[in-house]
Amino acid sequence: MNKKWHKILGPGLLYAGAAIGVSHLVQSTRAGADFGYGLVWAILLANFLKYPFFEFGPRYAASTGNSLLHGYKAIGKWAVGLFMVLTFGSMFIIQSAVTVVTAGLASEITGVSISPWIMSSILLASCTAILLIGKYKVLDKAMKMIILTLSVSTIIALVAAVTGQNQQYEEYMQSFTFAKTNHVLFLIALMGWMPAPLDISVWHSVWTSAKNEGKKSSLKEALLDFKIGYWGTLILALCFVSLGAISIYGSGIELEASGGAFAKQLISIYTNNIGAWAYVIIAVAAFTTMLSTTLTCLDASPRVLAEATNLITSKQLNTKKTYLFWLVLLLLGTVVILAFFLTNMKALIDFATVVAFVTSPIIAILNYLVITGKTMPQENKPGLILKILSWLGIAYFIGFTIYFMLQIS
Repeated sequence: MNKKWHKILGPGLLYAGAAIGVSHLVQSTRAGADFGYGLVWAILLANFLKYPFFEFGPRYAASTGNSLLHGYKAIGKWAVGLFMVLTFGSMFIIQSAVTVVTAGLASEITGVSISPWIMSSILLASCTAILLIGKYKVLDKAMKMIILTLSVSTIIALVAAVTGQNQQYEEYMQSFTFAKTNHVLFLIALMGWMPAPLDISVWHSVWTSAKNEGKKSSLKEALLDFKIGYWGTLILALCFVSLGAISIYGSGIELEASGGAFAKQLISIYTNNIGAWAYVIIAVAAFTTMLSTTLTCLDASPRVLAEATNLITSKQLNTKKTYLFWLVLLLLGTVVILAFFLTNMKALIDFATVVAFVTSPIIAILNYLVITGKTMPQENKPGLILKILSWLGIAYFIGFTIYFMLQIS
């Protein structure tokens, strides 16, 4: 490897930008606030058992020059069609969930008090304009600074929280238990997007393929880029859990359900521990992180659906027009959900993360079939340890999904 590690960062940073959003700012903070450190095991388990399936994205793209969708087609067009159905069934909820959190932060920072769906629509229109005029590269180049700012501010806040005075009362403390349905439902929601939905493995392969312009590249560099982004998001998830555990757990404070109120609470966690002087830094870091997630999701879903559409049809369609079709459809669907069906941000996020979890077994199995299939070069196929971890991961996805179904039946 002749490049310095920071020179090869690219798709791994895009992955981190997409992952460090709702699962970290919202769900991890809630986990610490509600159960202290009682769900750290769940975060570690989700990250380790999901690892192979996310790693397969850059591994396949670097080895073949193509995205995982081409591997799906090698299995059969039905696999591409199945992924399209899963994506179509979840993309509106995912986009709504990340956008409404971003809108809450925007309202808190600007002081503009308008309906969440209107603020969300303004943000979506702005993101669409960025994508259509091709300025996403600007945000891509700024991703390193965005994540660095959030990482540093989070660690500073955590150190300040540990050394500060935080009152806790036993009557407000609760331990996680599988005996309570609401606890189990939150566990599934937490693990569904921890560290991110498995769909992002396909996105990652598309980004890697695009970066290398459809050519094979260094597998070592692609995997190093991925690992820095992947394990970095785990560290930040644990930081957010700790912030919730130290600053909120046992205080009697209940996290707000609306986007704006939650955003205000989230920023106050930092400023209360660091100082009011840090408000602007923290607010900008949190907002830019969620904005990058909103923008990445808005671009990625139409992009993978456009590629999948071309793979599944016999006609060679205009990729730009197909992308635009899916983008407009995603915009309209998201606005409709936020305008007419948004009553509780927390409930929307829980629903989105649960949907991500119950679809995980399917994507995990498809990714495994591709990475061990005929289109993957033999020398770059995963070793025995990674295969065993994959089998454990698939068993875990299926087992927890069945358990979840039994809980709600």
